[in-house]
Amino acid sequence: MKKYSLLLVVLLSAIGIQAQDARSFSLNLYGGYNFSDKLDYNNYSATIEDGFQYGAGFEYFFSTNNSVELKYQRADVKIPLYGPAGNQINTNDKGAFNFILADFTHYFDTGSNLLPFLGAGAGVGIVESPQGGSGTYFAWDIKGGVKIKTDSAVSVNINAYLQSMSAAVGESYYWSYWVGPVAIEDYISTFQFGLGATLSFNFKN
Repeated sequence: MKKYSLLLVVLLSAIGIQAQDARSFSLNLYGGYNFSDKLDYNNYSATIEDGFQYGAGFEYFFSTNNSVELKYQRADVKIPLYGPAGNQINTNDKGAFNFILADFTHYFDTGSNLLPFLGAGAGVGIVESPQGGSGTYFAWDIKGGVKIKTDSAVSVNINAYLQSMSAAVGESYYWSYWVGPVAIEDYISTFQFGLGATLSFNFKN
């Protein structure tokens, strides 16, 4: 009986150590390059030009291969606005895109220092307009890449991502046989693809 009790204690200790190893966190520093996107609405158009993106995040590993993260990213970009005639109508086109997102990421264990991963998140996007002022909108992202572990507490992530932000821009009216004109809210969405690298500083509880 004592042997079985000792075996049970050893087993529970091993499980406890494994769980403790899983409960770790990382401080992530982001750098990336976003490619341009064009928006069209009611004969007007805007271009979100290419630009660099940077930011930071706090990632918590609640199990060995799964994490949640709160991150902030910013891109200072030019956003020229064009009228129906194709002429640029804003003389100051310098703006910024800010993302505050909560992400979930799954890492695939390969038995090596290379960990492929997939992730997705949602949160808010804040647009700083070239004309001054700002707006807050729903935002989301998806990402994929590989985490390169080292013998130290520092690792590097190489990744590709897609970020999106949606904003209501007015209403369109449609005729319904039963109730007459019906107003449907119109939305425009940005879709920016990017390539980036992340420097992670890994810590354990």
